[in-house]
Order: sequence, then C-alpha cells, then structure tokens
Amino acid sequence: GLASPSDTFSVFYGEKSPWWIRVRCTGSPGHGSRFISNTAAEKLHKVITSFLAFRESEKQRLKADTGLTLGDVTSLNLTMLEGGVSFNVVPSEMTVGFDVRIPPTVDLQAFEEQVAAWCRAAGDGVTFEFMQKCMDQHITSTEESDPWWKAFSGVCRDMKLPLKLEIFPAATDSRYIRAAGHPALGFSPMTRTPVLLHDHNEFLNEQVFLRGIDIYARLLPALASVPALPGEA
Repeated sequence: GLASPSDTFSVFYGEKSPWWIRVRCTGSPGHGSRFISNTAAEKLHKVITSFLAFRESEKQRLKADTGLTLGDVTSLNLTMLEGGVSFNVVPSEMTVGFDVRIPPTVDLQAFEEQVAAWCRAAGDGVTFEFMQKCMDQHITSTEESDPWWKAFSGVCRDMKLPLKLEIFPAATDSRYIRAAGHPALGFSPMTRTPVLLHDHNEFLNEQVFLRGIDIYARLLPALASVPALPGEA
C-alpha cells in the first residue's frame, strides 16, 4: 500500500503493468562540424517527442478530472539516455529508455502497436525492445459477495475507517499473487502521512504507527477466519 495525506485509507485492488522500453536509433555518422543527414540524434529527437507528447496528454487528463487517481492513467518517464563517444563525432547509434506504467483498463496490445508506430514515424533504423514487459492485468474483486473483501471491508466498517479503492500507481509483488489466481489487496494503514516513497526524510508519526497495529490486529484474525472456498485445500 501507500501512505495517505488525508483521513481516508487507500486500498489497492490492482496495479499497473510496468513496461521498461529501450529504443535504439541508428543513423549516419560523421564529423561534428558538418550538417549530416539521417542522423541517429534526429531520429532520437522524434522518438522522445512522441513519447513525451503522450506523457503530457496523460498528465493533463489526470489534472482535468478530479475523479481520477495516478493509478487510472498511464505514467511515462524518460529515465535513460546513451550515445556518443566524442564531442566532435556524430554518433551512429543512440538509445533512450522509458519507464511506462499502464493501468489494467488499457489494451496492452493496442499500446504496443502505438509504441511501434512512434518508432516507425521516427524513420528507418529505429527499433525497440522490452527490458521488462508485464502483461498480467488481473484485479482483485471488491464485490460484497467476495468472502475476502467482505471480511476486509467488514472490519473497516466496524472501525469506521473510510476507504478509497484505487489501482496502485506503480508495481508490487502482489501482481504475482494475482497472476497465480489468488486475491491480493494493497493496504497500509498510514493516514495523515505524505507519500514520500524513496524520498528524503520518509517518516511515520508515532500515533499513526500505533493505530496501524490496532487495525492489523483486527484485520488479520478476520481474514484468517474466512472459510476455505470450494476447490481450495
């Protein structure tokens, strides 16, 4: 789970698919003093422009709709750049890396086709490969008929804990549990706490920490008491 700056507890019933994409651009090399045509850098510029234009559109979509959370849109960031051997040599190859996180509502095949189209539009000699490509889009049921959710939400109601259902904006190991066919909920009872994931001075107030222990002390027995479902050993 994640911390919540408000009094509402976030419950994550699914998460984004992480894709790490490396795009390789090849072109004509030469001396840095000349206007060389068909360079790797020109193609790289087109690739970056396409990817970051999509990033901006998703950023604006999130900003325009207060009903959306970060987990509802595709996040994309340029995280790596490689190329060149000397200031006066036009490189024959340059690469760029993107970290993309795709919500389960997105058609992954269609998105991959979009990536391919961006690369084709940049010119010949532009290829891409996946350094990581998660294709699983399973989500955990939050219907009252589901025994696990009923047990979880019942405790939260009894303790008067306001919940907000969300798609996790990054990726956790719970995706492997869901992929294996088991339900998984991401939950960290940390309200009134800023989200400082991997940031400087990540902290947790003492009272928030102690309250979290009380919440888990109620949740764990309730979940452990859910009867075995048909087909479960």
